[in-house]
Amino acid sequence: MKKPNYLSPEKIQIFIQQALQEDVGDGDHSTLGAIPKNKKGKAQLIIKEKGVIAGLELAKMIFHQYDPELEVELLLEDGQEVQPGDIGLTVSGAAASILTTERLILNCMQRMSGIATKAHQLNQLIQHTDARLMDTRKTTPNFRLMEKWAVWIGGGLNHRFALYDMVMLKDNHIDFAGGIDAAIAQTKSYLSANGLNLKIEVETRSLSEVAQVLEIGGIDYIMLDNMDYATMRKAVAMVAGRYPLEASGGITEENLKEVAECGVDFISVGALTHQVKSLDISLKAF
Repeated sequence: MKKPNYLSPEKIQIFIQQALQEDVGDGDHSTLGAIPKNKKGKAQLIIKEKGVIAGLELAKMIFHQYDPELEVELLLEDGQEVQPGDIGLTVSGAAASILTTERLILNCMQRMSGIATKAHQLNQLIQHTDARLMDTRKTTPNFRLMEKWAVWIGGGLNHRFALYDMVMLKDNHIDFAGGIDAAIAQTKSYLSANGLNLKIEVETRSLSEVAQVLEIGGIDYIMLDNMDYATMRKAVAMVAGRYPLEASGGITEENLKEVAECGVDFISVGALTHQVKSLDISLKAF
C-alpha cells in the first residue's frame, strides 16, 4: 500500500534532526564519559508485549541519520503482529552511537506501536461493515507525523493532516460565521479568491442542519457530530449517498460497532492518538 503523501523523506529527516537536538544537545555526556570512541557493540530490539509493531523503518532511519556506519537489520515489518520475546531488529557498530540513539528510538516505537495496535484492534470491530476508521488532529505537538504514520500502519485512514490541507467547518466556525449557509458561501469565495483547491467538510449537529447542507450543496463531506444511532441512521437515509458521511464525537471502543452499523462511510476517533498506551519494547546489548 502506497505511503501517505505527508511521509516525505525530507519531513522525516527534519523530525529526526530536531528530536536528536532536543535529546542530545551539546553531547551525550554519560556515553562520552564512559564509552571509548572505538568501542563496538551490538544490540537487539526486544518486543515485551503483544501488539502491532510500528516504527521499525523510522528506527533504521534514526540510526543511519545519526551514524551512517551503523549496520541495521530489520527482522520484522511495520504492521506485523508481534508477541513477547520477538526481536524487531539488530544494530551493530559504534557502541556510543547505539547508546545515544536508544531512547529516541524507543520513545518513537513504543508510542507508534501503541497507536498501531489500537487502530488494528478497532478495525477488527468494524470489518464487517463498509465504514473506515480515521484519526483526528488530536495529536501530540511536533509528533503528529509519527502518530498519523502509526495509524496508517495499523490499518486506519488519516484525516486531514493539518489545518492547511482541507477545510473543516465545525460548530464554532458555523456559529461565528452566522450559520451554515454563510460559512459555506464565505469559504468558497475565499478558496476561489486564493486559488485553493481544497475539499470542504461541514459538521452537522442535527437532521435540520444535514438538510441545510444538502440544500446548499457544493461541499465534499458531511460530518455527523454526536448523534445517537437513530438520528444517524435517519441522516444516512436523508443523504442517500450524495456525500460521504463521517461520524464523530463520543466514539468509543464500546459503541464503535453500533456506529459503523448505522451506515456511515468514516468514523473518526480522537482516542486513537490521545488515549493510547505505549507498547513495551526495549533495546538490549548482546
